Parts: sequence; C-alpha cells; structure tokens
Amino acid sequence: MRLSKVLPFLILLFLTGCTSTGPATIARDRFDYITAISDSWKRQMMLNLLKIRYIDAPVFMDVASVINSYEVAGEISLRGQLADKFNNALAGDQVLSLGATGRYVDRPTISYQPLSGDKFARSLMMPIPISAVLFLIQSGYPADLVMRVCMNSINGLDNSYGGPGNPREGSLKFHELVSAIRQSQSVGGMGMRMKTAKDKQPVVIFLRPADDAAMAAPNRRIRELLGLDQSATEFTVVIGDFPDNNLEVSMLSRSILQVMVDVASYIDIPAADLAEGRAYAPRRTPEQERLFPPLITIRTGSAAPGDAFVSIQYRNRWFWIEDRDRPSKQMLTFLMMLFSLTETSAVQAAPILTVPTR
Repeated sequence: MRLSKVLPFLILLFLTGCTSTGPATIARDRFDYITAISDSWKRQMMLNLLKIRYIDAPVFMDVASVINSYEVAGEISLRGQLADKFNNALAGDQVLSLGATGRYVDRPTISYQPLSGDKFARSLMMPIPISAVLFLIQSGYPADLVMRVCMNSINGLDNSYGGPGNPREGSLKFHELVSAIRQSQSVGGMGMRMKTAKDKQPVVIFLRPADDAAMAAPNRRIRELLGLDQSATEFTVVIGDFPDNNLEVSMLSRSILQVMVDVASYIDIPAADLAEGRAYAPRRTPEQERLFPPLITIRTGSAAPGDAFVSIQYRNRWFWIEDRDRPSKQMLTFLMMLFSLTETSAVQAAPILTVPTR
C-alpha cells in the first residue's frame, strides 16, 4: 500500500527530468554572452589605446566562436521488500529504500583568434576605404567627426595629428571645411553615390543647387575652400594629395593605427610618466587646441568609479571613461565600428568542434 502511494510520485519526477533544458538557456546565455563580449571589446580597445600612448605594441584578440553544451543526467533507484510469516522477520515488516543521483554539467567552448600577419596589416595598417568614410557621413554620422577622425588631408588641406612620428597642427581651412560640410549635411545640401564608369565605380559627391540660403551658403564655402567649379554639382572623389582639376576632390584617409595614435594622444597621463619619457607627450598650441578640441577624455587615478562606462587597470593605475561623458563614449564606440569596417580579409572557416550528444 505504501509502495503504491510512492510510485506515482517517482514516475512524475522521472518524466519531469526528461524535459529539454536547451530552449530555456537561450534567453539567458545569448544576452549574457553579448554583454560579456561587448564589455571585453570595449576594454580591449581602451587597453590598446593605452599601450599605443605608452609606445607599446597593440594586440587584438577576437572571439572567433562560442559553443556551449549542457548535460543534465539523473538516476532514481527504488527497492522494496515485504516480509511474510515464513521469514525470520516479524510478520508485516516492510523494507523500502529510495535513492536518487543527479548531475549538471556546463561546458562552454570559446575560441580566440589573435590578429596577426596579413590580417593585422590589413586591419590596422591599410588606409580606411574612402567610400566607407563617405558613406558613414551619408548614413547620418556627423561629417565633422568622421572627417576629423578618418582623414589626413582633403585637397591639400591638412588635418591635425597628434602622433609622435609626424605631428601636424592642422590648417584653419580644414577646420572651416569640415564645419561647412557638417552644416550642409544638416540641411540636406550634399550627398554621395556610386557612379558606374568603365572598369570602376568612383564615388561622387554632389552638392545640391538651391535657392535656400541655409543650403547655398555652406555649399558655396565648400567650393571655395576646395577650389571647385562653382557651377558644377558633381565632383569625383580620388585618392591623393591634390586633384588634377576643379571637378575632383582628392582625399587621403588614415589607417586604423593612425586613428588610434591620434586618439591616444588625448589620454590623461600621469605627469611623472611624461617627465620620465614613459609615454610620448604631444605638443599642441592653444590655437590648435581651440580648432581641434580633444577627441576623447580618458581619466586616470588610483581607483575607477563604480559606474564608469569602461575601466581598465594598466601599469598599476586605473583608466576610465565617465558614463556621463557622451562624446567620449561615442568616440570609443566609433573606433570599434571603424575597426569592423576594415575587416577585408577572406572568410575563414570556423574551428571544427565535436560536441557529444550523450
């Protein structure tokens, strides 16, 4: 009688243990891994900015794949004995034993791939494609930010650069140019498109003719600064220092490494490290700082605030970006996106992993 009462409960327990655990893990694991990878990517980018500022080699490690396997196993044993009058035990004695074992195993397999060799050269050393820079502007990114970060020069007008190898103050006309392009962008006065031509597809910048002063004024200033034909509306983008005629816009873009060197020059470094030559110290004039303000603000101290957007310990000090510092957050995110744009290598086969099903 007692066995008949316990048996239904045991069957129900067994059937419950046979349900699948996979679907329930998706909502949890997917977002947990997204958060973890995103946070590690931000910290990796800031670490490499610091390494560059301290004249150290940047190292990037990609998360190539994440495979997680679960195993839930259980075992239930039941043994019972009823004594009768032929046994030595007293009549009516009953023996019942119940045993259960369980096991839960979580086996995440994460593959890392260091950025090296040809992939390193393509991703960090090659110039950012001009078309990618222009279509960032076309997609809505502020033109003054994109060109300030990604361009070395436009039609011979030099951008500011804080790198130790070839520092440049930047010209007033470059500052005026990116400001005029930003103004034209905000009122819809300019755009970009691919123009089909023989053996190539050049990028074309077009300046819309308009009677609206808000649109006409910045476009007129763009033509003046670049020496463009005042009556033309389309201009072909070429790569180089100077254009061949007044219907071309000649651009030289930076590599990701150049972008990182320039951005790293604004990091707040302890005065002692600068005095001892542990990190390079960019020299900027007050006029240069006015025309080309800092691209990012990374603070340093003995401890980082708990609500920092990103923080990392390096050389026994903490470096961080304030969570309320929107421009610096935007710049770090923009750097991460630029890094993705330079991924021009061929698709590589993913690592082959054998995951046991039982």
